Amino acid sequence: MSTATPGGLGREIVLTLSGPDRRGIVHAVTGAMVGLDLNILDSQQFGDPSTGEFHLRMHLQADAPIDVDRLEAERQRLVAELGVDVDVHDPQEPHRLLIMVSRQGHVLNDLLFRVRTGQLNVVVPAVVSNHEDFRAEVEWHGIPFHHVPVTRETKPQAEARLREIIETERVETVALARYMQVLSEDLCADFPGRIINIHHSLLPSFKGARPYSQAHERGVKVIGATAHYVTSDLDEGPIIEQDFRRVDHRMSPAQLAATGAELEAMAFARALRWHVERRVVLRGRRTIVFD
Repeated sequence: MSTATPGGLGREIVLTLSGPDRRGIVHAVTGAMVGLDLNILDSQQFGDPSTGEFHLRMHLQADAPIDVDRLEAERQRLVAELGVDVDVHDPQEPHRLLIMVSRQGHVLNDLLFRVRTGQLNVVVPAVVSNHEDFRAEVEWHGIPFHHVPVTRETKPQAEARLREIIETERVETVALARYMQVLSEDLCADFPGRIINIHHSLLPSFKGARPYSQAHERGVKVIGATAHYVTSDLDEGPIIEQDFRRVDHRMSPAQLAATGAELEAMAFARALRWHVERRVVLRGRRTIVFD
């Protein structure tokens, strides 16, 4: 489907394509774009021999505002002729990102700073938390804060409230910035590829409580962080980005945790930026990430 902005486009688009590999795909796409008077700023492609699929991301620019009707006609023609999925995205349109957090604020703080300074092309219409800890900070940024407490008994009502916020605020993606509640299978299934989590390790190591104490007790030599799409399988979703750092026996659990917090913030920010810029292709349990 096309994600062109209603009412018109600016002078740039990002085109993404996925489908069965065959000869002539790049030739067909570039020919169509030349016919629309678009110039290619960047193009990346990958033919996956393990699946027989072909994936393409192309960033294009025009000298004048792009004709949405002509672009949509060409998109539909490519879909029909090549038997592929083609998406068109306006890279200037800010992505609507909902952030969820519990009681650890390092990832939230990093994201809010990046949004405020323009490092992420997103709008944060709301922050949702099951605790009140970060209300003042979030509201200082001028962002609505929603306290949605969760217990085993109230989880259905809490998720119903979350769905309401997502719909009302036209949320495109949900960022779990150290949100320490497990989402239901139904919620995960209803938002495939739209919920991203940051995990405090190189998956699947050290799940559960006190991960850095576990790492210290095991004498690990590398700690890391993993950003992944959320699925109904806890912490088993397709991985977008991982970061790591070598550590040794001299580091205390507190030092490991501080290092881990840095890695979590950096890995999550990269994953969200790639997702927002349509650099991530989600295919089953794995991802293809264009740099």
